[in-house]
Amino acid sequence: MNIIRKIYLVLVIVALISFAGGYVDANEKAKVNINTASAKELAKLSQIGEKKAEAIVAYRDEHGSFAKIEDITKVKGIGDKIFEKIKDQITVE
Repeated sequence: MNIIRKIYLVLVIVALISFAGGYVDANEKAKVNINTASAKELAKLSQIGEKKAEAIVAYRDEHGSFAKIEDITKVKGIGDKIFEKIKDQITVE
């Protein structure tokens, strides 16, 4: 009986680890669409605070959608260094 409990416990632990690993992978792969995201969503990106997020939304409202992710560098305050830090976190699709 004791062996069955140990096996059951190991299976439960393996299942929990597998579930948690899948959850982390899904969150890591989720990208923010810079053409549709709100300022609040954009502010969650690395190196993008409230002020820069609002600038992105204002730029988008004035100039239209971004054609490619690199276009975000046209927004005042977002240069190549910031782009390098967020490029894997954003999309235009």
